[in-house]
This record gives sequence, structure tokens and C-alpha cells, in this order.
Amino acid sequence: MTQDENRYSLRTFGRRAGRPLSTRQQSLVENLLPKINLPLESERVLDLAALFPAKREIWLEIGFGGGEHLAGQAARNPDVGFIGCEPFIDGVAKMLTAIEEDDLVNIRLHDGDAREVIEALPDASVSRVFILFPDPWPKARHHKRRLVQPVFLEALSRVLKPCGQLRFVTDVRSYADHALEICLANPKYIWSAMRADDWRQPPADHLTTRYESKRLGDISPVWFDFIFDP
Repeated sequence: MTQDENRYSLRTFGRRAGRPLSTRQQSLVENLLPKINLPLESERVLDLAALFPAKREIWLEIGFGGGEHLAGQAARNPDVGFIGCEPFIDGVAKMLTAIEEDDLVNIRLHDGDAREVIEALPDASVSRVFILFPDPWPKARHHKRRLVQPVFLEALSRVLKPCGQLRFVTDVRSYADHALEICLANPKYIWSAMRADDWRQPPADHLTTRYESKRLGDISPVWFDFIFDP
């Protein structure tokens, strides 16, 4: 295994596929996905001006699941360019369906590890980052696989714009404690909460996801918003 191949050998997500895709979904994966996938193999640094002409900002969602939040935000904010990362092919297929049905032309996807995208983004290029209900890896021996780690925050700090926003949401108590501790330990990330309702209640611009509605975690969802101050 080469150094590049070993770079992300510690996966931060679980399975890549579930039940077989429908005929329509398979067609979208084969025909639409190649048109809107990020050109990571051909571009060492992504040309965001070419990928998102005339967009005022770039927002990044890591692990978009079924795509409800990403599709909703893209529809609400047509002047923003959106990058969505999701390794689970079922979620990618659902996102492609929404893109086709709602004619969302301001979204580009990556059906793999989000760290590959972060590495290819230009410095200070992203205004908002969403990490909503990431894989919690609840067993203690798997905590090292959680996405939010000190090294990940440092990588993210390179691509966030000054005063950019990181939003982390989870319904797993141990992950909430873990993520908050790591973010607060980095002086570049300023927690914007002023009172308990700021993290207990969804922000005004939040869009509820299908997963969120199932309430599968051991706590009610918590919303942590951080402002990036380099």
C-alpha cells in the first residue's frame, strides 16, 4: 500500500452500500453523478470559480445522508455553491433524485471520504460547514474513528474563511461531549452559544432530516455552532 493509499485507511464512516438501488437510481448514479462529481482526480486544487460560476459563497456538508438538508439549503440559497460529501451510495442516489427532480444546479458531490475534498479545496474558500449526525462510533475502542478530531479541525481551518461557521449536530451524548471538548480546545473555533436554548433548539435556518425525525440517539439532538476566528 502506498502512502497516498494509506492516508485515510482509518475510516470515519461505516458501510458504503445497503439494499440494491432501483433502476432509476442506478441510472442516475451512472449518468448524472459523473457530471456533477468533483474532479478530484484531475485537479490537485479545485477551481471553485469554474465549478460554481457567479456564486457568492461555498458551503460544505459532510455526510449528507439522504440529502434532505443539502437539497433544502441549495433550494433556499440558489446564489450559494454547495459541496456535498457522502460515501453511502444509497444516500448519494437519493440526493441525485432530488437534484434531478428539483433542478438543483448549484450542487457538486463527492461519493467518498470528505477529507479528500478538504485537501483539494483552496485556502479560505468555504463559508459554512455542516456536520449533521455523523457516524457516532459509540464503542470506546472506535472513538478514534470519529470524524471530529484535533487533526481534522486543523485541516478544516485551512479552508474556512475568517468568520466562517462550523455546525455540528448529534443525538449521541458521548459524541456531543467528545466534539465539544475538541472544538473548545482549539482557540480558532469560538462557540457561539449564549444560553442553553442556543444548543438545545434547532437554529432558525435548520432543516430537519429524515434521520433526525427517527430520534434514534440517546439524547435529543444538540446543535453546536462555532465561528472560525484564525
